[in-house]
This record gives sequence, structure tokens and C-alpha cells, in this order.
Amino acid sequence: MHNDLEFKSSLTSFRYRILGISVAMAFILYLDRVCLGEIVKGQAFLNEFATDKQAVGRVLAAFFFSYALFQIPAGWLSDRYGARTTLTIYIIGWSILTGLTGFATSLSGLLLARLACGIAQAGAYPTSSGLIRKWFSREQRGSASGWISMGGRIGGTVAPFLTAFLVIQLGDWRSVLYLYCFLGLLVAWGYYTIVRNPEESRNGQMPIAEKTKVRDIFPMLLACSVNRSLWLNSFSQFGVNIGWVFLITWLPTYLREEKNMDSLVGAAMVSFVLAVGIPGQIIGGYASDLSVRRFGLRIGRVLVPAVSSVIAGIAYIGCLGFDSVWIIVGCCAIVSIMTDIGNPSSWAFIQDVGGRNTSAIHGWTNMWGNFGASFGALMVPTLLSWGKSSGNGQAMVFAACSGAFILSALAMLGMDATKPVQPASQE
Repeated sequence: MHNDLEFKSSLTSFRYRILGISVAMAFILYLDRVCLGEIVKGQAFLNEFATDKQAVGRVLAAFFFSYALFQIPAGWLSDRYGARTTLTIYIIGWSILTGLTGFATSLSGLLLARLACGIAQAGAYPTSSGLIRKWFSREQRGSASGWISMGGRIGGTVAPFLTAFLVIQLGDWRSVLYLYCFLGLLVAWGYYTIVRNPEESRNGQMPIAEKTKVRDIFPMLLACSVNRSLWLNSFSQFGVNIGWVFLITWLPTYLREEKNMDSLVGAAMVSFVLAVGIPGQIIGGYASDLSVRRFGLRIGRVLVPAVSSVIAGIAYIGCLGFDSVWIIVGCCAIVSIMTDIGNPSSWAFIQDVGGRNTSAIHGWTNMWGNFGASFGALMVPTLLSWGKSSGNGQAMVFAACSGAFILSALAMLGMDATKPVQPASQE
């Protein structure tokens, strides 16, 4: 009995270490992802590249497009070879590419660097989702997912202000990217040192140690393509990301050009908007698990994200009715926290239905979500251009973001976490 209790205590401690380094991974993931949104609006960058909004939009969208395309392959590799090795390689890859972005001397070079960075980052969250399924019970998955997602939100929150501050202190936006590269390599070392795959652990007694096989990928893809709930989840992520990506790509430019905010003040406002969302990841994770216990898996898993998406959509409508920058920033902050409250439920849904292909199936839905982010990054300058003559461009942007959230909420209501993507007999 004593040895059993000792083992359980050791297992609990190990789970905390996994969560800790995964939070650090998510932090650097979003720091490297969001920083360019701040850099491209800086005068030093604009002087050097002398480009227009559409070209900047293509650069920002390039990351999300390649990130989306490689979600499934990266997730499948994780299912096949384990989180420890694959995610360590992914972290090293995107960290080096972040540093290489600092060497870009043309817009095409910058575009290629961001495309490659998107490929390297593609496996981060699918791999983390699969790791959660293997180490945490169904009743813990929402909260564990929330903690990791929170790490990403913290990284995304500090990225605008920290990047703007470091550019001023170091005198060069390129040096900031070199620094972020070094930090990422440190996190990669920590991840490989701490994380273990269940099959590598003591006595093989860890919760789930199955490994997907090469032949599994085609039945898995077929199952994904015909699963109604998975398509609804994918559509909902597509819409949510259209609405959310505005906060990390175009909100800094909006505050500078439409509201005449100083660079640092505008960056601080964006950081505030994203910071408000940080506790939403934890609130949403525990709310998701509580909702499942209270209403059952079918209703409980979709209730929290559906309600939060409706509120986010209403908040964007609020941006249409006010001219005050503080009210608009407040509405954007509501969008931020509501998005983050709904996010852990989406992760947990995939872990509920994904089986041993959880990482790859998470990649499937995350792929569509990031197609939405890529679409959103391109949508904003397009709508601004369409509405330029009438002066309604920004109103069109807010209305489109609101509609995307409302449609996402409707899609979520049709999802059913009680039905696995692949029956157990096929795994």
C-alpha cells in the first residue's frame, strides 16, 4: 500500500512537471507567433520594406496557412513517435526559424520564413493535446488543456508590449527575433529533459501507452472526413479564429491609424486586451469539466463554448456603436476572454473522441481553425479597401467578426463528444 501511494504521488508530481514545461512551451509558441504583428507596424520595418497593407496581410496570413496545412502530418508524427521527441524537434525548428526571420532582407524572404515557421509550429498543440489524453483522466482534460492554452495566451499577451519595448531598447527589430530564438532553444532543452512518453515510464504503468501505426493514417483520415461532429467542430474553430485573429494581427494597426495611439500605448492596449483573456483559459477549463459532470458529456462539453462565442459576437457588435477607443478596447477584451473560456472545451472534445489518434485528429480541427485565422488576416485589409470610399470599412470588419462568432456557436451545439471518431474496434 505504501509503495502504491508513493507511486501515485510520484505520478501526480510528474503530471505537474509536464504541465509546467508545456505551459512554457505554449508561452514561447505564441511569443514567436504574435511578435511579428507588432514588428510590421513599426516605423523601422515600414521604412525598410516600404510595403502596403495587402502585402503585410499576405505575410501575416502565410504563417497561418502553412500552420494549418501541416497540422495533420505533425499530429500524426506525434502519435507515431511520441510527444517527447517530436515536440522537442518542433520547438527547435520554429525557434531557429524565428531567428532566421531576422535575417530577411526582402518581403519574399520574410514570407518564406513565416511559411516555414508555420510548418514548424503546426505540431505544438496537437502534440500537447495527445499528451494530455495519455496522462490525464476525462474529468481532468478540460482544466489541463486550459493551463497549457493559458501559457499561449500569456505569451501572446506580453508579445506586443515586450516586442515594442525590446525594439526600442535594442534599437533593432531583428535583434529581438534573435533573442526569442535563444529563449525557444532553452525551452526545447527543458521539454526533452522533463517529458516522458507513457511507454518510457516506470513499469509501464502509465495511463495510456498505445502507439499509432503507419497503416492507421488513412482510416483515420476517412473517419475524420465523414464525422459530422468533427466537421461542426472544424467549422466552429474556423469562425472563432476569424474573430479572434483580428486581436493579434490588425488591432495594433487599427489603434495606431484609426485612433492615433502612440506605438507603446497601442501595444499596451493590445496586451491588456489579451491579458484579460488569460484567466479565461483556467475558468473555461474548470467550467468545461464541471459542465460535463453536471449535464453529461453530450451537452456539458458544448455548453460553455457555445455561450462564450455568442457573448464574443455581441461584444464585436458593441464596437460598431461607439467611437471611444476605451469602449472599443473593452469590447475587444470581452472577445478575448470569451474566446479563451471556450477554448479548453474544444481541446477536451478532441481528447474525448480522438482515441489513440488524438494528436492527428486535433491537427484536423486545428487545421480548419487556422485556415480561419489565415482567412481573417486577409479579410481585414480587403474589407477596409472595399469600405474605403464610404468610410465603413472598419464597421464591416467588426460586423464580419461578430457574424463569425455567432455562426460558430450554432455549429458547436450540434457536436457530440459521446461518439468517438473511430470506434474502439478500429483503433
